[in-house]
Amino acid sequence: MGKVVLITGGSSGIGKAIGELLFQKGYTVYGTSRNPEKIQQTLFPLLAMDVRQADTIRMAVDTIVAKEGRLDVLINNAGVGITGPLEEIPGDEIRNNFETNLFGPIEVMKAVLPSMRKQQSGLIINVTSIAGYMGLPYRSVYSASKGALELITEALRMEVKAFGVQITNVAPGDFATNIASGRYHAPLVKGSAYEVPYGNTLSMMNDHVDSGSDPGQMAAAVYAILQNPNPKIHYKVGAFMQKFSIVLKRILPDKVYEKLLMNHYKL
Repeated sequence: MGKVVLITGGSSGIGKAIGELLFQKGYTVYGTSRNPEKIQQTLFPLLAMDVRQADTIRMAVDTIVAKEGRLDVLINNAGVGITGPLEEIPGDEIRNNFETNLFGPIEVMKAVLPSMRKQQSGLIINVTSIAGYMGLPYRSVYSASKGALELITEALRMEVKAFGVQITNVAPGDFATNIASGRYHAPLVKGSAYEVPYGNTLSMMNDHVDSGSDPGQMAAAVYAILQNPNPKIHYKVGAFMQKFSIVLKRILPDKVYEKLLMNHYKL
């Protein structure tokens, strides 16, 4: 029997693609969804979980450990997008994004770590975003929540290494998923100071997702990580220029890089 894998947000998009590939490769896969009863076709079982609700996290993890006797891999994939001028995004929506993209994954990691420490083995893969490496206009909250998860991973790796638990980040670029339809869009406000630039940027972001890469590329990248006995701290998966943008940020003066981004977004 293959290793036991838990994938949060496994009912669609990247999570579903990862789960299907790992299932086909012989892993024992469990996905999660806030409403698993609504999902008609799935190769692997879906458990009810809302990463914003600690009791649903504990219940899902306890169910897997009770049934399988172990939990070898956590893929923290559940997340939501958010766009808008920071000035016009309601505070509740900002908090909800951090609850889903940062605090939720933290709580899932806290739930699986006792079992992994007992086993003296385990792997946690946090799905972040290339957007988490830089502050992007009208994606400030998303960049911040994903960037924070990157840093949490760096720190936690060192805390749990002695227990045989490994943690890594995988940062995707733009993939053809339903994230654009599911994310929170601050409404375009007629007469707002941000109406024209935000509207133009929003159209560009949606086009990038619609023409994004096949989620199967992320699945293949995750599978390769599972084959590596000593995974790296960071992985980036996406188009060349998306990955190269991280290199440019590292080597260019701050204001030069800012100018490149502003030119890209026509600001």
